[in-house]
Amino acid sequence: MAEPISGKNVLSADVEIKGSIKFLNELTIDGKVEGEINSAGILTVGENAEIRGEIKTKSVTVFGKVHGNITVDERCELKARAVLQGDLKAARLVIEEGATFVGKSEVTPNKIAMKQPEVVRPSEPPKQAVAGAR
Repeated sequence: MAEPISGKNVLSADVEIKGSIKFLNELTIDGKVEGEINSAGILTVGENAEIRGEIKTKSVTVFGKVHGNITVDERCELKARAVLQGDLKAARLVIEEGATFVGKSEVTPNKIAMKQPEVVRPSEPPKQAVAGAR
């Protein structure tokens, strides 16, 4: 199997989808979507986009309209003309002046910081670094 040249995918303004969307790397949606969007990747909601449903991704940048809850592992960015009607959970949140957000937000920046030490602890290199420093 040949690997795709680029991990970026685009659903243009004239696309309408009803159903769930899953993707791996990056997706830009500029059309209408009704349904759940699920990914460990990066989502961009374009200026013309209108999404009705849950969004669960690694990170999201919203230029258009989202009617539904957003849950991201890392960063959520609401640009100046963005409209979000729904609840939001993210490790980092950026809301530009002019954005509309109607809902509750839960920002937990420690979530990422807590995950990293758990990954580092089981490995041996820190012990070697201490021994090498003597």
